[in-house]
Amino acid sequence: MVKSSSAFTCTACGAAHKKWAGRCDACGAWNTIIEEAPLSRGPGRGLGAAKGRSIALAGLTSDEPALPRAQSRMAELDRVLGGGLVPGSAILVGGDPGIGKSTLLLQAAAAFARVGLNAVYISGEEASAQVRMRARRLGLSDAPMRLGAETNLRDILTTLDQERPDLAIIDSVQTLWADHVEAAPGSVAQVRAAAHELVTFAKRRGVAVILVGHVTKDGQIAGPRVVEHMVDTVLYFEGERGHQFRILRSVKNRFGPADEIGVFEMTGAGLAEVANPSALFLSERGQPVPGSAVFAGIEGTRPVLTEIQALVAPSTLASPRRTVVGLDSGRVSTIIAVLEARCGIPFAGLDVFLNVAGGMRVNEPAADLAIAGALLSAREDSAFPPEAVLFGEISLSGALRPVAGVENRLKEAQKLGFSQAIIPEGQKVEGLDGISVMRIADLTGFVGELFGAG
Repeated sequence: MVKSSSAFTCTACGAAHKKWAGRCDACGAWNTIIEEAPLSRGPGRGLGAAKGRSIALAGLTSDEPALPRAQSRMAELDRVLGGGLVPGSAILVGGDPGIGKSTLLLQAAAAFARVGLNAVYISGEEASAQVRMRARRLGLSDAPMRLGAETNLRDILTTLDQERPDLAIIDSVQTLWADHVEAAPGSVAQVRAAAHELVTFAKRRGVAVILVGHVTKDGQIAGPRVVEHMVDTVLYFEGERGHQFRILRSVKNRFGPADEIGVFEMTGAGLAEVANPSALFLSERGQPVPGSAVFAGIEGTRPVLTEIQALVAPSTLASPRRTVVGLDSGRVSTIIAVLEARCGIPFAGLDVFLNVAGGMRVNEPAADLAIAGALLSAREDSAFPPEAVLFGEISLSGALRPVAGVENRLKEAQKLGFSQAIIPEGQKVEGLDGISVMRIADLTGFVGELFGAG
């Protein structure tokens, strides 16, 4: 007979231990290790052992129709979801405190309810009266959705099982409490158990479930990483509190493209969709000034033009400052090192400040050339031509590497009135008129062509 063994898990970080201890070796927390019983005893041995049931297997071809998608008529939300809401899908939405997650999902619930879905919104952070107050402010009081306030997971699942909604929104998973888990709400064990039960319910009943997740100070969704593996879609709601723009970004999607974005503007009446984000991010550009470069990027399937701003100033500190907002600081340091090593342009003794206008965050390697251009423009005090956009990846040798989606980038630039593009030499461009293309082989040629040095 197989002997079952218990496991000991830290409720703070999820680390597994062979035996109980007062202090977790992984995170250093005290009195957080609990004993967890195994899920099952496993298959037995011998003639009298009970057997599991046989599962049905099928081939890759099937006559089953494609899963229908429900569209909310919020074009930016439907775009990020991959074309609409899939029945039985589990979606996890994370974002900083106060960024507008609850506002977005309340608007989404109302939008889906208005197109005929049976939508239920359950809040574990606010009372029903508080949610109704927000709904009145957003003009959603007439939406045919239903509202509840509860944190007990068993009661929530019982209610959803009785009501059989098409969409259930849980705000948030960190506030839920499962009575069969001996841990505090928000702990790793509770979040894992709550997410597992809700995802299982979504698949069993065909109900689309949207879970709101808190984030840590590092910007990652709090709780065990296994939650992101369990759900079908992971969305991050991003933005700077000083800006009115908000970005809904898909980092995982089993039913659509990842890295797709939806752009919203925070207003007094809630979140308004932005149909043309490129025009919005470039709306405040005035006369050409040193340190400004326009990057033609791709976010998911959408081309987006953003302005990268740089400031280079003499430093009085022993270690000059490198302040980066909206870009990968490690990649910026690499580009500065390549400029120094391959082009002979020193940045020692200079403070460097970089920013992406509008609160946008750019992670694409194709932004390397625009970052280098903004840095050189600020250092040489020479402005770029206002009609030029640029993109390209910089290798450690200083060579410029081609990037994908060049036609979409250039079409978006042309639509917004740009007439010149600076791209890598090996980039292939077909069937595009009305915009002149300057091809650059390496960073040394880029410096010599635009700034008269090399």
